[in-house]
Amino acid sequence: MIRRFFVGLLFFLLISCGKNEKPIVAFYYWKTIFKLSPAEKEVLRDNKVSKLYIRYFDIGLHPETQDPIPMSPIRFQENAANFDIVPVVFIQNKVMSLPRLNIDDLAQKTIRLVEEMNAKNKIAVQEIQIDCDWTLKSKDNYLRFIEQFKKLSKKKLSATIRLHQVKYFKKTKIPNVDSGVLMYYNMGTIANDSLNSIYSKKVAERYLKSLKKYPLHLDFALPIYSWAIHIREQKVIGLRSKLNVNELKKDANFEKIGTIFFKVKKSNYKNGVFYEENDLLKIEAISSEDLIEMGNDLDNNLVHAPREIIFYDLDEFNIKNYEKNIFKQVISCF
Repeated sequence: MIRRFFVGLLFFLLISCGKNEKPIVAFYYWKTIFKLSPAEKEVLRDNKVSKLYIRYFDIGLHPETQDPIPMSPIRFQENAANFDIVPVVFIQNKVMSLPRLNIDDLAQKTIRLVEEMNAKNKIAVQEIQIDCDWTLKSKDNYLRFIEQFKKLSKKKLSATIRLHQVKYFKKTKIPNVDSGVLMYYNMGTIANDSLNSIYSKKVAERYLKSLKKYPLHLDFALPIYSWAIHIREQKVIGLRSKLNVNELKKDANFEKIGTIFFKVKKSNYKNGVFYEENDLLKIEAISSEDLIEMGNDLDNNLVHAPREIIFYDLDEFNIKNYEKNIFKQVISCF
């Protein structure tokens, strides 16, 4: 009787420990050169990060032939062997929308290029991730591509998933992958209004309840990037990345006219971009409070806990905007 009691107690404790296991911290790396700065190395070390999702290349269309081609492949200037590397291939949706796409050829060439890059840089990988915001129009090509890619690569395969693909999965279907990563950002339209297109709790709430019905295991990608929307005569003319708000405040050519808006007082060039007098810059960023809110809201709508929380993206410009323990705070939400 006593023996049964202790066996039962041990089983209960093991189950409890499994429930309390926190997800790991991982990062996306989205630059064209792999070389970690001292600040980037520090955040990886402090958060015991062992896994990096590195964008290897994009696949777009040749401007003349309209054939799929690899674009902007990454170059490794630093050894990445200390990390568990997951190559990420970003495929533009217009590639998957081609009416006569040679899926077998595209899958073979994509795998070959990933393998060549791995061999050149002495990187051994267990997993590959495909990043594509497929639509109803491109769905059939995309799903067939995933099937062929998985068959040929013989690797664990993951795919990025968007909120609308979770809510309407019976229409958009679910790719045959081992797991998905929900991209919990880019929720709105880039516009000259006062809304944040990167993250909106109001928009997210339309989709959150759908997570409990989604049959594929999901990990989560959360945003730590920011940008400025450049507006001229009430029209969006571009996105400006890596604009330091504190520098703008000190720059006499710019005037802060609201919580998120700066006005150009005098025409000038900044970081190689021309700003005309009376142009507006709308700053969109993610606060620490936003990240905690995202973590709590996701956790409240899950059936299965994530194994990883992946932050987009690892860049000194991004991480310096947060306190050192923010990533640990976020995973503690789960």
